Amino acid sequence: MDLTDLPTFRVVACDLNGQMRGKIVPGSFADKLASGAVRMPLSVLNVDLWGADVDGSPLVFETGDADGMLFPTERGPMPTPWLDTPSALVPMTLNNDDGTPFAGDPRHALTRVLKQYDAYGWQVVAATEMEFTLVSGNGETLCPPNDPRNGLPLDGSEILSMSQMDAFAAFFDDLYAGAIAMGIPAETAISEAGVGQFEVTMQHGPALQAADNAWLFKTLVRGLARKHGMAATFMAKPYSDDSGNGMHVHFSVLDAEGQNVFDNGGPEGTDILRYAVAGCLAAMPGSSLIFAPNGNSYERLVEGAHAPTSAAWGYENRTVAIRIPGGPNIARRIEHRTAGGDINPYLLLSAVLGSAMIGVTDKMTPSAPVTGNAYDTDDLPTLASNWTSAVDLFEHDPLIGRIFDPLLVDNFVRCKRQEIKKFDHISAETHWRTLLERV
Repeated sequence: MDLTDLPTFRVVACDLNGQMRGKIVPGSFADKLASGAVRMPLSVLNVDLWGADVDGSPLVFETGDADGMLFPTERGPMPTPWLDTPSALVPMTLNNDDGTPFAGDPRHALTRVLKQYDAYGWQVVAATEMEFTLVSGNGETLCPPNDPRNGLPLDGSEILSMSQMDAFAAFFDDLYAGAIAMGIPAETAISEAGVGQFEVTMQHGPALQAADNAWLFKTLVRGLARKHGMAATFMAKPYSDDSGNGMHVHFSVLDAEGQNVFDNGGPEGTDILRYAVAGCLAAMPGSSLIFAPNGNSYERLVEGAHAPTSAAWGYENRTVAIRIPGGPNIARRIEHRTAGGDINPYLLLSAVLGSAMIGVTDKMTPSAPVTGNAYDTDDLPTLASNWTSAVDLFEHDPLIGRIFDPLLVDNFVRCKRQEIKKFDHISAETHWRTLLERV
């Protein structure tokens, strides 16, 4: 894609909440990108949901709000199917002025974790399952969109309904075409359990690409929904009495010869798989803020609502947080089922893969796998029960301190505490307006 042929294009990096922050630049800037000529304040990736500076942040108040340099990722430029005028999107990372990675950039956080796998000669292969909800685009109330089949608002669950998929065929045709144009490997799409809720799965690939795909896909979905007269949200719980949106992560690990280190030729998997499971379980309470980063997130994390609330694992068990799916032994993998759809994909993959690596490094032993309903199993560690507790756990958890740079931990904690205070002054009935297209 030749950026110089475009009047303008967009350069974007990912902030702590997963929002795109960046600039529109003229096509003449194309040849300057690799040199770091496009600059942006380091603090921009650590603003709150509304885009406001975080009170007390050393990035603003101790460094004079210094600039960093934006560099293009290996992803390269891609089209913007949700826009009517020709343009392009160039994903970027933010570096310090000396060229070193800025520790507050979520993509750099994931790269930092993946270097630990590189040291073993391993490659992480990952994929996501992403749920979202289509809603009315009028902006006045949060309600389902009109059913194209009859013009009436959707009024119930139509799980795995082909009739509903066909009703929204125009949207999904554009979605798949847009994904192909952007290099996003979308696979199956289904109608899910919630009203106007759908799920799209991604093809397995290198973990950094999987996070890129999830981040870009959320932007594509929201943009195309607007183009079709609707809105799309990845809020964890759009409606209090309906299914929430989750984002499951599947991952396996290949050695230098391309062999799956989780595969021992049988369904139980290797010791390395169990070490990784144990690490994920141990870090789960402290990682609650990553899996559930907003107040609305905790409305999804209730027992019996198809969202795991305790640190349990099992084989072919969908009531647990860590599931080992069946299937061919060569494809043995871990499915992490805790996160809501409102997460930052880079922070999510960092927490999941970072905790798995801690389990491998420390040779942790997991609890016994759960064979029945995990909600009926007592004495299991639980996720934080609310947003405030999650912030406190994240700030002080020693495993979190091994996964994330101290600067990112401090910025994320300050950011979330500021958001908690702001939401306290907004009517709970209107919180959705802030979250609808931001998460």
